[in-house]
Amino acid sequence: MPKSKIKKRHFLDYSILIPYLILSVVGLIFVYSSTSYLQIVQGYDPTSYVKNQSIFWLLSLVVIILMYKMKTDVLKSQQLIVFATLVIFLLLILTPFIGEEVNGAKGWLDFFGFSLQPAEYLKIMVVWYLAYILSKRQETIQDNFWADMKRPMLLVFLMVFLVVIQPDMGNAAIITLLALILLLASGVNWFYTIVIGGAGVGLSVIAIEFLSHFGQYIVPQRFQYIVSRFAVFKNPFMDELNQGHQLANGYYAMFNGGWFGRGLGNSIEKKGFLSEAHTDFIFAIVAEEVGLIGALVILGLLIFMIIRIFLVGIRSKKPFNSLICIGIGSLFLLQVFINLGGLLGLIPLTGITFPFLSQGGNSLLVLSVGVAFALNVSADEKRTKLAIEYEYLKSQE
Repeated sequence: MPKSKIKKRHFLDYSILIPYLILSVVGLIFVYSSTSYLQIVQGYDPTSYVKNQSIFWLLSLVVIILMYKMKTDVLKSQQLIVFATLVIFLLLILTPFIGEEVNGAKGWLDFFGFSLQPAEYLKIMVVWYLAYILSKRQETIQDNFWADMKRPMLLVFLMVFLVVIQPDMGNAAIITLLALILLLASGVNWFYTIVIGGAGVGLSVIAIEFLSHFGQYIVPQRFQYIVSRFAVFKNPFMDELNQGHQLANGYYAMFNGGWFGRGLGNSIEKKGFLSEAHTDFIFAIVAEEVGLIGALVILGLLIFMIIRIFLVGIRSKKPFNSLICIGIGSLFLLQVFINLGGLLGLIPLTGITFPFLSQGGNSLLVLSVGVAFALNVSADEKRTKLAIEYEYLKSQE
């Protein structure tokens, strides 16, 4: 039957949707668990954080429904992508001038009581923008890589620079890595893959080691809090009461949890010992309350969803569909790696939230948009495949 007559709702990918719903609900539970104690002690509403997160989650569900109903052609509209990119670009320019400073970074804009973090939205925007550009230039990118990609990459790295000066090094790193991953997934020459990949890994290792030893002497004062994270991530106990405080107490939380945890709501570290327990260190509270086994189950569910998104991208016949899913899967995987890498002391702390669990409405909304893209692409590919099979069978009659 014609593709237009195949109802989209019949092709909803539950292997992506159900993990998303479970993780989001689990996130609400742990946002409440990690914030309610201190809220009560300080005389505030113990449900204030979870109420705020719930509002963003409900908004996210509305966004998913609306985006799922859209035709993929609408999501590939040049006018829509250019408009969205321009809006994000302008917000990034405004942020250093009128933004609010949170945890040392001036990366928030306040609109009528709503806090907007442009760097968060830039992550999904870069995936969307590059998926569109690279899908349009599949035929020529092999031979004319620099000519085709010079302007788009200049725009991306200009926006990354605007994130760096906030300073928000965690999101800047993710956006840069996303851009490189999408370039390498687009079909560029293997030589560029080796050069870009090797240079990226090598420079990252050199930068971490250099900043760990010499950052305090050469880095401007505004960026010194980042340098301090580099200095203590290998051994937070060398400065446990100051710069190593957060990481050391994260270790204590995970140790307290053991195999099966202290029980939901029974975390010790959330009672003022571990600051920001509800944001980038929420997985430490998860491990403390439900133990290593429970934490691995939650992590396994998230990894399963990421793999499903990658598979949708790998199996897609259309370049845009393939690249958008690879980009979204990479975004989720990078956030998991950077968050857990900081928590475990494998890389310096960056303030990146754990997907779907950490408190943060902007982060949840952006990740939900990514899920919406993946669901839309999955349904579109299934409908297209069924329509092709129908036309083939019809032609054989």
